[in-house]
Amino acid sequence: MDLISETIGSVRVGRVNGRRITEAGPYGLRLPATPLVGFHVMVSGEGWLISGDAAPVALRPGDVVFVAGGVEHGVARMPCTLAELPPVAMSEAPPAPAPTDFEFLCGMYPLLNGRKPAALRHLPDVMAFTPHYDRHPELRAVVDMLSDDYTNAGPGSGAARAALIDLMIVHILRHLHDRWPLTGEPGIGEALRAIHEQPARPWTVQQLGDLAGMSRSAFTRRFTAVTGTAPMGYLTDWRLDSGARLLRETTEPLTAIARRIGYATPFAFTAAFRRRYGLPPGRYRAAAVTPAKPN
Repeated sequence: MDLISETIGSVRVGRVNGRRITEAGPYGLRLPATPLVGFHVMVSGEGWLISGDAAPVALRPGDVVFVAGGVEHGVARMPCTLAELPPVAMSEAPPAPAPTDFEFLCGMYPLLNGRKPAALRHLPDVMAFTPHYDRHPELRAVVDMLSDDYTNAGPGSGAARAALIDLMIVHILRHLHDRWPLTGEPGIGEALRAIHEQPARPWTVQQLGDLAGMSRSAFTRRFTAVTGTAPMGYLTDWRLDSGARLLRETTEPLTAIARRIGYATPFAFTAAFRRRYGLPPGRYRAAAVTPAKPN
C-alpha cells in the first residue's frame, strides 16, 4: 500500500493554486480558514508561524509549513496573536521587486467537501519543520523550480506548477511520515492496509481488531487515537475518497465504482456521496474533469 500516492490522489481535485507572497512592514499577515491541503516554504527573511492557541514557531529560510486542515494561521515578524495580524491581500500578479522582511512560496489544493482526507487526520492542522536539504537535495531542487515558475511563468506553466506542487507535497508527506508514521503502528498498520487494499469487503470492527491482534474495544480505542477517526468512520471515509478518485480518473459507470468500494447499489453510493460531498457523483465527475487554468 502506497499511502502517500493514495493521499495525493485523494486531494488532487479542483484548481491547484500557487503563488509567491512577500511581506514588508511591522506586523505580518493572516491567512483565512480555507478548506485546503497545502504548504508554505520560507525562501528569505525570518518570521514566526502563528496558529490559534499554539505557541509561535520561529521560521527561517528553507523552513516548511504544512497545512493539512485549512485552519486560520499567519506569518508574523514577531511573536503575537492571530488577531493582531492583518488579513493577507492576494493578487493575481507576481509581487514587484521590492525590499521585504520575509518571502515565502505557497501551493495548495482545495478540499471540495471541506474535510481532511482520511489518511491525514492523524496530523496537526498546521505545522512547521526544517527539512534535511543536505540529505534530500531533490527537495531543494523542487523548491527552486517552484520559485522560478512563480517568478517567470511561461507557456506550459500551469501544467508544470501542478506537477511541482504534487511533488512538493509528496516530499513533505515523506518527511512527516518519518515523524508521524501511520501504517507503522503495530497492528493498526495491518488494519489500515486491509481497509485500503480491500475497501469493498464488508469489514466489521471485530474482523479488523482480529487482524490487529487486539480485542474489539482495545482496537477501537487505539485506532481512533492513531487516525483521529473511529474504524467504521475511517472505512466509510476511505470508500468515499476512493470513489471520488475513481470518478475523477476513470470513466467507469457508477454501478462498477459502487461495487469496487463496497456499496451494493449505485443508489446507496449516490446517497452516501451526496452526504459527504454535497453533490451527486455525476455532477462531481463533470466538475472534476472541467479544464481550469491554475493560478
